[in-house]
Amino acid sequence: MNYIKHLTGFFEKVSIDFELNPTHISLYMAVFQLWNQNRFQNPIGISRDELMRISKISSTATFHKCIKELSIKGYVIYSPSYNPFKGSTLEVINLDYYTKPVQKKEIRKLKSLSKNEQVIEQVIKQDNEQALNKYQTSSKHVPYINNTNNLNIVNEHNQKNEVDNQKNLEIETFLDAEKNAKKKLREKKGTEQIPPDWELVMAFFKDKQIPLVEAEKFYNHFQSNGWLVGGKSKMKDWKAAARNWILNSNKFQGTTATPQPNHLHTPNFKNYAEPL
Repeated sequence: MNYIKHLTGFFEKVSIDFELNPTHISLYMAVFQLWNQNRFQNPIGISRDELMRISKISSTATFHKCIKELSIKGYVIYSPSYNPFKGSTLEVINLDYYTKPVQKKEIRKLKSLSKNEQVIEQVIKQDNEQALNKYQTSSKHVPYINNTNNLNIVNEHNQKNEVDNQKNLEIETFLDAEKNAKKKLREKKGTEQIPPDWELVMAFFKDKQIPLVEAEKFYNHFQSNGWLVGGKSKMKDWKAAARNWILNSNKFQGTTATPQPNHLHTPNFKNYAEPL
């Protein structure tokens, strides 16, 4: 493994890949460092936390996006592991054949091509050059070798696309599941936020068939004391506090009595000259 030619080919490839940004390059350099430590063996086991630490990527979503795009564009082959006890694997694709400088005409042509056409044309061109250099023995054999090699390249490229599409589908499924889990967590936090919205409190008491005045008493009471339980600790579940409020309000219904005249336990006439 000639790492100088490999890095030269990588930067030649990056120079004509106008959809990559510095985050992709930083992540690839982190992958190359781990590959170097493993003596350029393929595939290698990787750690997401280790790659994020080396590449200075702080977002998990950004890491998955960049590693997925590097895999789609033919820099690496990423095989994620959904088993927490088994790490993911990654295969670094050899880029030695990108060491040939690219002319300005080719750069302008690549800019005008779509994303898929750019990748297919570049791969077929480089593979054709490799095949010609390897198998060309005489001028009369060149057309036959070239035509046969073109068919083989197309077949290999189609097979590789199928494998890449399957891996991309697995990555997208994993990202969608993670996104849905975060969405459900946000929704759950939204229903238990402190302080709650007045409409949620009113709907809760209405569902329990409790008069609206009790909902107003509950909301005004805790709104005034900063939503503290017992005036000390912060409230964690306002619905539980509302249920306790309903239970206590049912206990005291009908127990309060207004004082009636001439029913006090004191005499009607008192001699204020007597000592206390």
